[in-house]
Amino acid sequence: MNTDPFAMRPNRRRRLPGAPTRPAHWFSFLGAGALIAVGYIDPGNWATALGAGASYGYRLLGIVLLSSLMGMLMQWLSSRLGVVTGRDLAQLCRERNGRRATLFLWLTSEVAIIACDVAEVVGSAVALQLLLGVSLTVGVLMSAVCTFALLALQQKGGRRLEAVIAALIGFVGLCFVVQLALARPDWHAALAGAAPSLELIRSAGMLWLAAGIVGATVMPHNLYLHSALVKHHAPDGSDAQIKVALHVVNLDTFGSLAFAFVINAALLIVAAAVFYASGHRDVTDLADAHRLIAPLVGSRWAGILFATALLACGLSATVTGTLAGQTVMEGFLRLRLPRWKRALLTRALAIGPALLAVGMFGQHGSNQLLVASQVVLSLQLPLAVVPLIRCASDATLMRGWRVRGVPLVLSWLSAAFITALNGALLWQLATAA
Repeated sequence: MNTDPFAMRPNRRRRLPGAPTRPAHWFSFLGAGALIAVGYIDPGNWATALGAGASYGYRLLGIVLLSSLMGMLMQWLSSRLGVVTGRDLAQLCRERNGRRATLFLWLTSEVAIIACDVAEVVGSAVALQLLLGVSLTVGVLMSAVCTFALLALQQKGGRRLEAVIAALIGFVGLCFVVQLALARPDWHAALAGAAPSLELIRSAGMLWLAAGIVGATVMPHNLYLHSALVKHHAPDGSDAQIKVALHVVNLDTFGSLAFAFVINAALLIVAAAVFYASGHRDVTDLADAHRLIAPLVGSRWAGILFATALLACGLSATVTGTLAGQTVMEGFLRLRLPRWKRALLTRALAIGPALLAVGMFGQHGSNQLLVASQVVLSLQLPLAVVPLIRCASDATLMRGWRVRGVPLVLSWLSAAFITALNGALLWQLATAA
């Protein structure tokens, strides 16, 4: 039986020492969306979108759109849960489950964070290799140092880190505006690709990439992190304060994730227009894409922008991965570590598999690791989505702010789709073996 006192008083709100009782201005609610959006454009997204566009043209663009819409819905649930209850998803999972279930959810969350972190480290290492000519091994180590440098900005205040991350996202968006202009895609084919296709069920390769796209977009650790970032936005718990906070947080969430969707769609569209259309349909490696993109579009700037945007995405995502790891550890275990210790731990857990893949398989092995890590995220996703929906729709916990009606139905349909996709993937893998 759960003996946590906060489980007996679900509406009681906990505040950090020194937390303000009321935000100074509505602008103070902004910023969480930018940190969450980073997870939607990390190197794992690059690998899955590149493979999807080069291998199947625009046909998986509909999965990118569907995944982004599901991601917006789930992040809306997560932020709503954090603002209304004053607690994050990991804390609520601990309060509402027994010890064994809590440890299981914590372990699976840590596996997902490590898988995501590996993708970000490898992606950053590939970008550093493309830009500086260093080996992938050196790139992996350099990415860890760069992550610590970014995390050091938190010592100057969280707003400064959010501003830097937002600037990096804006830079990535600018890079892809130029890439789209150089690639000259077939927009009619792209619109047709946004429609769902039954070919997904019949093709094992498409299904593998679709699961990777879902895992790379709707990321489990983002659901824990988002609720933690906004849980102090309505510290007195009044309906008036919650209403104002939710309004601005929703604008921040949907605006940031809509921008992330545009970048994800642009990734796939550029790959389809440049590689699939030219017959280079076996291009699934980031380094090969960088090497070929400049001569295929006729501009040397294309390769430079490709590598620079990849580096910006990779380094930004490692920061949010570290923050999510801290949230999960504190929420499930009530174990708090200094940021530098958590960063050191996550970097060590990520660098090992990354160096192993680089050493054994080289660049192609690292790319396979990127895609496989996103499939791991997809398989773990229901373990975060189902508790989120249950908490967000609980009248005792959420009072009049609980999720119901159409949003609740869509949430359960999204969870069912993710579970069915994972089941189909596991079945195909089992039959192939």
